[in-house]
Parts: sequence; C-alpha cells; structure tokens
Amino acid sequence: MCKGNLDLVDLDQKATGYRRFLSCWVWRGDDLTYVVDPGPRSTIGHLIDEMAALEVKKLDFVILTHIHLDHGGGAAQVLEAFPGARLYCHPRGVAHMVDPERLWEGSKKVLREAAHMYGRPDPVSRDVIATKEDLSDRGIDVIMTPGHAVHHVSFLHDSILYAGEAIGTHQVIPSGDLYLRPATPPRFFLDQALESFERLLALKEEPQVTAFAHYGRADGAFRYVHAAKEQLVRWVDTIRDLKEESTDDLEPRLFERLMEIDPLYGQGNFDQLDEDLQIRERHFLGNTLDGIMGYLGQP
Repeated sequence: MCKGNLDLVDLDQKATGYRRFLSCWVWRGDDLTYVVDPGPRSTIGHLIDEMAALEVKKLDFVILTHIHLDHGGGAAQVLEAFPGARLYCHPRGVAHMVDPERLWEGSKKVLREAAHMYGRPDPVSRDVIATKEDLSDRGIDVIMTPGHAVHHVSFLHDSILYAGEAIGTHQVIPSGDLYLRPATPPRFFLDQALESFERLLALKEEPQVTAFAHYGRADGAFRYVHAAKEQLVRWVDTIRDLKEESTDDLEPRLFERLMEIDPLYGQGNFDQLDEDLQIRERHFLGNTLDGIMGYLGQP
C-alpha cells in the first residue's frame, strides 16, 4: 500500500436515526489528497472544519460515487473552499452537477422532507470537471457499478475499495456479525446490479479495505460483494412471492418474512441496532421495496 491516511468523517443529520449513516472519506497522501462523497450541503461546514483539523490545506479531487444529495449535494461548497480541486462523477451526472435544478426537483419528489434536510445543491463550474483518465493518472481506478443508480461508480485506490452503495448499506453490530441491507431506490434494474457485483469480483486482487458510503469500513471486499449479491436476489425473490400472494400490507409482511429468512438483515441482526437506527432502517426498507416493486412491474 502507498503511504497515506484514510479518515472517516461522520456526517450526522438532524433527524432521528441519521447518525452513523453518512460516511465521507478523506485520503491524505504525500502527493495526493481527495475526498469521496462529501455529503449533503447541510453538513459541509462540519466537513470543512474536520478537514482543517486533519490539516488538509490542498485538495486534488472531490470524487462522487453518485450524485444523490446525501453524497454530492455539498460538492460546490467543498470546491469553493479548496480552489484548484477538481470534481469527478459519472459522465451522466455531470450535467446535473453543473445545473442541479432537475436533480433538486426530482430529489424533492423522492426524498420529500429529507431533501430539505440535506439542502439544495449549488451548481459547479464545468471547468472543474475531471475525467476518468485524470483519476487514473493519479492511481485511482474508476469502476462502473450501476444498480443503486445508473450513474453509480466505485473507486479503487491503494487497495481501498470505495464502494458507495454498490454493495448495499452496512452497519457494525455488537455481535460482530455482518449486517447488510440492499439499496434499491426507484429505477432499479436487477441485471445491472448483478453485473456490477461480477465486475467487482473480477478485480485482479481483492481490496484490503472496503469503504462503505453507508456506513464505515471493513477489512477485505469479496466477502461483502458475495453476501450482497446473495441478499439482493433473496429480497427480489421474496418480494415477488409476497406480491403474488397479495399486495396488501406488503411492507410489514416483507419485514416479518425477512426477519425469518435473511441472515444478514434479520435473524437477530436488526434487533441489535439502536432504536433510532431501527427507525431509520425501517424507513429505508420502504425505499428498497419501492425499487424492487418497480423492477417487478408494479407501480
């Protein structure tokens, strides 16, 4: 591994359960400094203060796994605070970063009150947009991993996999067992997600660290990719079966079924979360359900 330091900055929000949820990653090396997913506008002041505490004086890149508000909504403020820094996101996201009006309007429809909690994103200048080649020249590999979003990418640098939400959401629980939940908002396509898993598993060497967007870090990578793949297929099959039985009370029925059959989400794992985190996770269960139902052809 190269000489450098990886730091996690928590981006806690002012809502029940929105702690230990948003990970911003700060890499500081001898000749390269970057942040991955600076988070929403609402916590950029906190992030910049934390970067000052880490003695970050120059920033080379702001890197987004995807452009959703909770990952890239504050990018413009970070770029303003660090002149000379450049922004990378999937090419399909560039127009929305330069002119975020459609992103904001769409976010309000999907996220509702959470969009206002995160804050409205400001535009970035097209002049600061970096390319995949710009990152590659500095040793950062870009891996296309659509699934959570069509414009989702992951990054590999110094044997660290910045996975975003390509392999779901992660929490550390007291037992030490693996807790994962799929992240499938509306416009979810199973085939894209499965191809992304295979793309990660095809890496020449297993990354030594996985840096999750939600939440935290873990040693290794392939274990989590395999687990997330199996879990996602399990959820799709379970929702398909429940939908065929009835669409009434689908969400509580899904939760009850998952508590029985999913060793990553249920079977005692969910119960180990603090109460406020359980509230948050139940909310996002609905988002995951909506995405999978859309894939299955049910509005």
